[in-house]
Amino acid sequence: MKVFDSESIRNVAVVGHGDAGKTSLVSALLYSAGAVNRLGRVEDGNTVTDYDEDEIERKITINTSLAYLIWKDTKINLLDTPGYGAFILDTKASMIAAETALVVVEAVSGVGVQTENVWSFAEEFGLPRVLVVNKMDRDRASFSRSLESIQELFGRTSVPVQLPIGEEKEFRGVVDLVRNKAYLFSTDPSGNFEEVDIPEEVRAVAAKSRDQLVEMIAESDDALMEKFFEQGGLSEAELVTGLRKSIQSLKIFPVFCASATLNMGGKPLLDAIQAFLPGPLERGPVQLRDLKTKQEREFAISKEGPAAAFVFKTLADPFAGRISMLKVFGGTLKSDTTYRNFSRDIDERVGSLQILQGKSHEAVSEVRAGDVCTVLKLKEATTGDTLADRSFAAAFRSVEFPEPAISFAVEPKSRGDEDKIGGAIARIIEEDPSIGFRRDPQTKEFLLSGTGQLHVEVAVAKLKKKYGVEVVLKPPKVPYRETITGTADVQGRHKKQTGGHGQFGDCKIKMEPLPRDSGLQFEDAIFGGAIPRNYIPAVEKGIVEAAEKGFLAGFPVVDFKVILYDGSYHEVDSSELAFKIAGSLAFKKGMEMAKPVLLEPIMNVEVYAPEEDAGDLMGDLNSRRGRIQGMDSRGHVQIIRAQVPLSEMLNYSSALTSMTGGRGSYHMENSHYDIVPAHLAERIIAEARKEKEEKSA
Repeated sequence: MKVFDSESIRNVAVVGHGDAGKTSLVSALLYSAGAVNRLGRVEDGNTVTDYDEDEIERKITINTSLAYLIWKDTKINLLDTPGYGAFILDTKASMIAAETALVVVEAVSGVGVQTENVWSFAEEFGLPRVLVVNKMDRDRASFSRSLESIQELFGRTSVPVQLPIGEEKEFRGVVDLVRNKAYLFSTDPSGNFEEVDIPEEVRAVAAKSRDQLVEMIAESDDALMEKFFEQGGLSEAELVTGLRKSIQSLKIFPVFCASATLNMGGKPLLDAIQAFLPGPLERGPVQLRDLKTKQEREFAISKEGPAAAFVFKTLADPFAGRISMLKVFGGTLKSDTTYRNFSRDIDERVGSLQILQGKSHEAVSEVRAGDVCTVLKLKEATTGDTLADRSFAAAFRSVEFPEPAISFAVEPKSRGDEDKIGGAIARIIEEDPSIGFRRDPQTKEFLLSGTGQLHVEVAVAKLKKKYGVEVVLKPPKVPYRETITGTADVQGRHKKQTGGHGQFGDCKIKMEPLPRDSGLQFEDAIFGGAIPRNYIPAVEKGIVEAAEKGFLAGFPVVDFKVILYDGSYHEVDSSELAFKIAGSLAFKKGMEMAKPVLLEPIMNVEVYAPEEDAGDLMGDLNSRRGRIQGMDSRGHVQIIRAQVPLSEMLNYSSALTSMTGGRGSYHMENSHYDIVPAHLAERIIAEARKEKEEKSA
């Protein structure tokens, strides 16, 4: 495998909404460049980049995959990324390895919700963007309608550099507005085309669109603007140079058109990637933390200086072990070399460097700044780590993942799976840091969390297929709590006479409610030795343990204060155990008097959905006892903010998918606890007591 210099590399993240045809477009580009010997189809499960069993079965991209091709002595690395909301964070994490985002838009439905998300990710990373209106051969495909939705959301700087010749079944070619020529594609899947004059049917539209393109390019550069006014236009060479600069400076986002499944438009797109898109050395700086000064600073990709690479994705293979995808930001990374992992402050032995073509590996001796590669079986390094020469002494800033939106309780299907579940899930989290796994200390359940139900289901499928661990998914128990709304003044007295020493403990306490999140506060107000000092912690322990077991329905009692103010003891019969029992008795009596209530967790919820669904969604949230906090618009996307009880959100993922046709997404996080309405509390208490009785039976 040839080693490429930084100047001869292009890294392109292929991004967009689910079903826009990203994987098909990558297949078309690979086939057009001769990198593969057949045009892979998602429907046939034989594409280079969707090779995982789940991806083939579901016909969607779940993990970012790497592929490469050589075009006009330029190595083009393609990152085929997920487009469904459940996996979109993997797309964000992978985009740090690219210099350009190639945004695929479907010609039938236009800009999707996740298209807007990936656009915002590209803005965050400062990446130039190129748009491709794909599936031009489909029924109801419309370039003009798609362009209208693009420009409405992303502005007039999203400007066509190609126009389609024909649409739907009549799509047969494109007009190149830069070269002022037309390309008619062959009807076979070779991707070849014939260069001809612009057909009469599109000549007027093409002339108008070309004038607009020339004006946009001229506007982006003062020198070109002067020439434009002097000459009345720009030469083809000036257009090419100006367009390249405009794309790199984020002043123009060119729009192309294609039909990936017919391989129409692939070769002109490759020409554009090679000619117009920036290489790694032209990328804006990335952020890193200097380990000597402890300060954040900017770092530009450089061929010179120490080798420095960033682990942007990890794959966990049960046979090959850990596979780390690296982006080289500085110097030259070499095989069979020891580098410092500055994120973990340890040395890592890097074995053979590999170039990925889907799931196939090819060894290389070195990888230069700007290129991407993989390394097998790094011992410690995971996603977000920095590997570099010792002299580098800095760590690149990693992508932060938000808290998972949805959790399910998981139980191993058999006792044999019980021991393996922790290790297997740890490997899955290595691959996908947006997955969460924890044990709820209150409900004692193991919770598997993700961005949506599909995300969690795919993780469970991986557990079975990759690691042979089967688990059962269940809705999680809601971690209710109990508290008091009134006060109480009670006595707890424990007296038991047996042969020999008896048991005696006596305490008087006052109970009063506290504000939310105050926990349990214990105050010792004993005077005059009514209870010896060594027995007071036992009273507190008895109350704390009784509060953990609950009073109404077995949920922990929180947000109350206990004042121990009096009591009595026996010189012989008193003990720590007796006072602990007395404390728990006093607590139970106090709960009877202090008007106990049930508390439920309230979540801050943000729902992202098309404008036309906003009314239905707000009505649904209201029916879930939600309180609408506000609304915002971002293009065609409506953002609804609400506070909703967790118990009402357990089935929300499937409901949202149904109401929005899969175009909605949501995020939620804990806000606070609030009192459960009385009629609901009665049902919850009755169910909890019934469950307790069944367990003890």
